[in-house]
Amino acid sequence: MQTPGFFRRNMRWLLPITIIIMAIVVVVILAGLREGPPMKPPADNAPLVELRTLTPGPLQLTVTSQGLVQPKYTTNLVAQVSGEIVSLNDTFVRGGFVKKGDVLATIDPTNYEVALQNAKASLASAQAGLEQEQAQSEVARVEWEDINDRPAPALGLRKPQLAQAQAQLIASEAALKQARKDLERTQIVAPYDALVVAREVSLGTFVNTGTNLGQVVDVSSAEVRLPVGESEYAYLPNGGIGSEVTLRAGEQTWPAQVVRSEGLVDDETRMRYLVAEYRDPYHRESSSDLPALSFGTFVVAQLQGAQIQSAVTIPRTLYSNGTVPLFTEGSLTLRQVEVLRHEGGNTVIQSGLQAGDRLVLTPLELAVDGMKLKERDAATQDGAEDGEPADVEGAD
Repeated sequence: MQTPGFFRRNMRWLLPITIIIMAIVVVVILAGLREGPPMKPPADNAPLVELRTLTPGPLQLTVTSQGLVQPKYTTNLVAQVSGEIVSLNDTFVRGGFVKKGDVLATIDPTNYEVALQNAKASLASAQAGLEQEQAQSEVARVEWEDINDRPAPALGLRKPQLAQAQAQLIASEAALKQARKDLERTQIVAPYDALVVAREVSLGTFVNTGTNLGQVVDVSSAEVRLPVGESEYAYLPNGGIGSEVTLRAGEQTWPAQVVRSEGLVDDETRMRYLVAEYRDPYHRESSSDLPALSFGTFVVAQLQGAQIQSAVTIPRTLYSNGTVPLFTEGSLTLRQVEVLRHEGGNTVIQSGLQAGDRLVLTPLELAVDGMKLKERDAATQDGAEDGEPADVEGAD
């Protein structure tokens, strides 16, 4: 039997192979006996989002415009007679306030007083001449009737002379009226309670008829001409007439009201213009805690628009392609909505959202309908239970 001899002859290479095989078997057995590392739960990579529960309700729309505060009336004071300026009111200066009827300036009245006296004398002379002609006409009528049975001719009764005397009287009365008016016009009178914008004359200035003496503006009310686009105009009831307006300059506000529309659409800007009025802007007739609304002030106006029965206002950045992001049972829902209008940084949603819907406030880089989300408050609570520090960032 040759088996032992075979092993002896081949021991040199069979032994290493046997050792290697046995080592592999041992390694496999040991590997099978070793416990594997503990399995970790899969990581939750759902984005953390902040939410806001929506509650549709009534909404008062507003329309924004802007304009300059202007006086209702502006009057240029013009000399209607000629002469030298002999007096000036102390309040007749730029920025001065004057009352209706105040004498602002006086033109030398001497020549006009003389003209008035002459007119009175001419009237007295005309009245006397008329009475004389009337008497002579009556005497001529009596004498004619005493000697003639025929009707007296007009010349015989002095009717032409009588008509001339009557015409002279009328002319004298007109001259007296004109003289009185010219004398009155030597006093430059404030036509209403006013603010003096400019004064163009001084003491000793000689003015002619038509010379500009200054300019005053009415302080009983201020007006603001407000341009409104066609799309915004649709939100104003009654075309905006009667709408309450809040005028703002800086941090200060004043209440006003739309009193009229200009009734035209501008050819270039396609804007409609409404006029808002604010009474007694300088508080000359009433006391007020508000500061004066000076003419020339640039103001931003908020016009009260229509009342919407049910709507929701959301940040404009959350509206995209006709949808808004909602949180539904841990997933993102892109809901189709109907937009009423965009108002500044907000969007007004008229339909498509319901009470209790939860709006996703956190911007999402890649918003896919149905993607998993995690509420930030819930994530904070989970982290606190696990012994991790809580996220203190709150919802807007």
